[in-house]
Amino acid sequence: MAVNERAARALKEILKRPGNHTCADCGAPDPEWGSCSLGVFICLTCSGIHRNLPDHAKVKSLRLSRWEDSEVQFMAENGNEAAKSKYEAQVPVYYYKPTHKDCQVLKEQWIRAKYERLEFIQGKKPLVYEEGTRDGMLMKRGRDNGQFFSRRFVLSEREGTLKYFTKFDAKEPKAVIKVDTINASFQPEKIAHPNGLQITYLKDFSTRNIFLHHESSKEIVDWFNSIRAVQLHYLKVAFPGASDIELKPKLTRNFLKEGYMEKTGPRQTEGFKKRWFTLDHRKLMYFKDPLDAFAKGEVFLGHQDLGYSASLGLTPGAHCNGAWQHGITIKTPDRSFLFTCETETEQLDWFKHFNEVINTPMSPQEYSMEALFKHRH
Repeated sequence: MAVNERAARALKEILKRPGNHTCADCGAPDPEWGSCSLGVFICLTCSGIHRNLPDHAKVKSLRLSRWEDSEVQFMAENGNEAAKSKYEAQVPVYYYKPTHKDCQVLKEQWIRAKYERLEFIQGKKPLVYEEGTRDGMLMKRGRDNGQFFSRRFVLSEREGTLKYFTKFDAKEPKAVIKVDTINASFQPEKIAHPNGLQITYLKDFSTRNIFLHHESSKEIVDWFNSIRAVQLHYLKVAFPGASDIELKPKLTRNFLKEGYMEKTGPRQTEGFKKRWFTLDHRKLMYFKDPLDAFAKGEVFLGHQDLGYSASLGLTPGAHCNGAWQHGITIKTPDRSFLFTCETETEQLDWFKHFNEVINTPMSPQEYSMEALFKHRH
């Protein structure tokens, strides 16, 4: 038997052990690469990040590379579970652990935090995200002209706020944002920057977006996890009896879905207009442009027992004069909303997400949100 064939068979058996069937860093199924430096099995994307780690850069393809017996033995003696117990021994609840669906910047900084900076090993000193305050400059997109300008941001755990200033030495902030209203989501494609971060918050009971980036991927991810750390502190004060597992879903979250649909007005006789839609759990927001600061409108999606539903197609008598023909109707206790999608695939994907939200029981906070929507509209 050839040496490489013997190694390939041995690696195949090692892959069957618990934890080794998914990427050690992002959880992608069926990893096809291995780190000879760390003894972990990883996916193609994460292997590219590992190659740039100063002291752990040796990675090999499980199928295409030549493996020495000593390297195979090292993989057998270590593996993903052993690495996790060492390098993820003390990952804080608030720290965002990316999945294979997340953007490159999150995965890169997660990998560097684990293996390069050793942030989560047993007995490590307090982390930078837990200092209770953060002060620095970020590039912020102007609301009207679309240009990015350097702005000072200050995060305060004691005040429970994120402030930003138009000038570094300005005495008064341009905005004071309560951390309990913040959502933060990485949006590299939308912002056209690999380190693009979207902050969404409530301003005068309306959703406001600000778009940020920083040239340093570590800096922007540090801001992101610092916001999550302050949020967790706030939630523990607000809900003293809640467990970490219960509070974790209340931290920043990815949007369920974004993309273009066409919509018509409340009389359902107006022309269908193309809009950018963002589904943020129970809030469906629509914008004229993906980078608009404020939504043109918002729809609350409550539970099906309260008169909310989604169905394929448009209501009888509705005239679709737009370019897109794949319709969806959302019914709320107050009115129906008509949308059309460009393709059937998009239609079915939006429909699936709408139904998942509508079939999920509402929390007490969501009942309050529904009441606020009815008061505003």
